[in-house]
Amino acid sequence: MHKSSIVVFLGPSLETEQARRIVDAEYRPPAARGDIFKAVKEGAQIIGLIDGVFFQACAIAHREILYALEKGVKVVGASSMGALRASELNVYGMEGIGRIYEQYKNGVLVSDDEVALLFEPESLNPLSEPLVNIRYNLERAEERGIITEEVKEKLVAIARSLYYPERVYERILSDAEGVVDQQMLEQLKKFLTEEKRDLKREDAIAALKRIKEIATGGVKQYDFSSR
Repeated sequence: MHKSSIVVFLGPSLETEQARRIVDAEYRPPAARGDIFKAVKEGAQIIGLIDGVFFQACAIAHREILYALEKGVKVVGASSMGALRASELNVYGMEGIGRIYEQYKNGVLVSDDEVALLFEPESLNPLSEPLVNIRYNLERAEERGIITEEVKEKLVAIARSLYYPERVYERILSDAEGVVDQQMLEQLKKFLTEEKRDLKREDAIAALKRIKEIATGGVKQYDFSSR
C-alpha cells in the first residue's frame, strides 16, 4: 500500500521521525474539524487519528469518522483525541488501540481534559503534561511504595485544579510543598526524573504498529497488555 493511502494525524504524542521508522505514511498535524473529510476525499484508505485539537479550534466531528467508515476507510484511534473518539465510535467500526482508549471505553476516564496538553505550534513539542500521564505515573509511584495512596490523591487533586497548560510536574510538586511530606516529595521527584513514562507516546507507538499490520494485510490486534 502506497504511503499516500495512509494518513496519520500526529502531534505532541510522538515525534514524526520516530513514527516514520514504524510505518511509512503521510503524517499531518493534529486533526481539526474537516480534516478527516479532506483525507477521505483525497483517497486515504487507512486513517490514524492520534492527536487532534481540543480547545484551539473546532475538534474532529463524529460525523467525519462515520463518513470515513461508511466509505470503507479503516480508522484507527489511540493516545489522545483518537482514543476518545474510538471509545465513542468503536461500535460503528472505528478501532481503538492502547491503554488510554481502554480507560475511556470502560468509563475510567471521561473528560477530554485527561489528554489535553499545551504544545508548541511549529515543532508540535509538548509544553505541558497530560493528566492521564500524571495519574499513571503517580499510580506507579504508589505501587513502588514511594508515595501513599493519600498523597497520590492529593497530588492528583492538585493537578486537576490546574488549567491544562499549567500542568507540569515541577508546578505540581511546588504546589504540594507544605501539604505533602518533603522527603516523600523528594523521592517522588527522583522517581519522575529517572523513571516516568509517557502513556500517550506508548499508545501512539502501539497504534502505528497496528496500522502497519493492517497495511500489510494483517488482522491480528496489537497486544499492548504486556507493556
